[in-house]
Amino acid sequence: MLKNLKGIGLLLLANLLISITLYIVFLVLANIVLPAFGVDIRGSVNQAILLYAAVLGFGGAFISLAFSKQFARAMLGECYQVTEPQTRPEQVVFQTVRELSQRLHVDMPEVWIYDAPDPNAFATGPTKNNSMVAVSTGLLQNLSEEEVRSVLAHEMGHVWNGDMFTTTVLAGLMNTFVYFIAMWVRRLFEERDQAMLGFIVSIVLQIALSMLAMIVINWHSRKREFEADRFSGKAYGPAPMISALESIQRYVEAAQVEYSTQDALATMKISGGTGGWMNLFATHPPIEERIAALRRLA
Repeated sequence: MLKNLKGIGLLLLANLLISITLYIVFLVLANIVLPAFGVDIRGSVNQAILLYAAVLGFGGAFISLAFSKQFARAMLGECYQVTEPQTRPEQVVFQTVRELSQRLHVDMPEVWIYDAPDPNAFATGPTKNNSMVAVSTGLLQNLSEEEVRSVLAHEMGHVWNGDMFTTTVLAGLMNTFVYFIAMWVRRLFEERDQAMLGFIVSIVLQIALSMLAMIVINWHSRKREFEADRFSGKAYGPAPMISALESIQRYVEAAQVEYSTQDALATMKISGGTGGWMNLFATHPPIEERIAALRRLA
């Protein structure tokens, strides 16, 4: 519990420092760099707000991507990197990732194992050649070696497809619109000498728009999950991935685990679960749909 709180605290502190840094960058751009090239936006409210929104939206997204491996490790709790596999499960994970990276002609990702009872795995990292793949102890304990390999192929599919980068670009674009609209509305209230009301409205608006933006981002995430499943199906055949998903589904139903609401890393993992209208915010499609898509590959 303390390790999880530490990880969350480090993530919040990092985001605070990122926001402060980006604000300084904006001030330098708007007041020094752009005027030096004959571009003065200091008297243009909308352009200044748009630039600030873009700096915050894309800057925050790309900085988070650049440090995604570090953020992920901070959230994992008890974990260790596998460089010289000692046990049979470590050998399976390490050799599978190495084999796939050689087949794809990308640098070998870092391989991590973290302590968690749920069978899960995820991949993250800024580029194809600078990534990490992590698997839970629950995955190694509950799935067969063939199923573990198929899950690792799924994660390597995310790496090969550049899903971390494309999701970051989409998130940056959505964040830019959210910041721009919220700050523009706030400025309208300030011009009417209602600064405090404008501040409150902008915060509420930012929260509401961020939730709508998450619907778009998570829709994209669900599409990428199908592509990663397809990659796994091509690498080792669809049957092992189908079997792995069925094993994960049985575990979820038995343990009644609610990944999407309890797991800070749910957006990066092989499995997530929601229900009803919350499916709009799901990062993963229903397992039944994924299995059906894999069966069409057979």
